Amino acid sequence: MRRKIGLYFGTFNPIHVGHLTIANHMAEHSDLNQIWFVVTPHSPFKKKRSLLDNHHRYQMVDRAVDDYPKLKVSNIEFNLPQPNYTINTLTYIQEKYPDYTFALIMGEDNLKGFHKWKNYELILKHHDIYVYPRISNGKVETQFDNHTKIHKVDAPIMELSSTFIRKSIKEGKNIRPMLPEHVWEYVDEMNFYK
Repeated sequence: MRRKIGLYFGTFNPIHVGHLTIANHMAEHSDLNQIWFVVTPHSPFKKKRSLLDNHHRYQMVDRAVDDYPKLKVSNIEFNLPQPNYTINTLTYIQEKYPDYTFALIMGEDNLKGFHKWKNYELILKHHDIYVYPRISNGKVETQFDNHTKIHKVDAPIMELSSTFIRKSIKEGKNIRPMLPEHVWEYVDEMNFYK
């Protein structure tokens, strides 16, 4: 049977314990064999001063997943033309790893706008989507509620954001419990987000 890999896309700026908790939950409590954190590259078309260099964000994810055999980091998008779309990454990764089946992992909030994604019908035709809950006011209704390719996973709700972490570091707050230990050490050592 082909191994099923869940792709968890993000800037991970920085990766925090919420990301790890969700990924680990998906690896342990669904039919996904592994979760790959796909680090989204810095778009040359967007000037975002708070976004760390691709290499540093990749390093942080690599350190975060080091102790988790079912979690991996991927820089597959770093060499794809920008701006990039998820469908392009999926096509490329499926060609590069033909023996694996790839699924997407996304938050419930992203599912709401999924119909606006480039070639979303093609994504749904060839890939399952695993959705984790987000805090919202009531149930999030979408056109995909009963879709056979969409699996809602009862993962823990993590109300933690990289934006909040960056802001707190800038204000001199101690955010150490919010980051995996090796990530905190790296951020501290490199003086990131200050």
